[in-house]
Amino acid sequence: MIRVLIERHIAATLESTYEAASKTLLQTAINAPGFVSGETLVDAKDMNHRLTLCNWRSVADWDHWFHSEDRNALLNELKPMMDQDEKITILEQC
Repeated sequence: MIRVLIERHIAATLESTYEAASKTLLQTAINAPGFVSGETLVDAKDMNHRLTLCNWRSVADWDHWFHSEDRNALLNELKPMMDQDEKITILEQC
């Protein structure tokens, strides 16, 4: 199993709009092959810094989701709300 950390920074005043679109993205990911679980977090010192931590069965499953039409279409809805590019880190246990 791997974990994927997705970091996004939301433009001021777009938080509630982002939340709705972000939930749709995570709900769609739940149905992707290899998705195990996920949670969304907010940076306590920067309320516009959002993190999603997802567990995936394998890097191949993550890659399939990452390049999927579903993810790209939903991410295109989020991009105008972000003031920075998303940052993705793939994590494995030591």
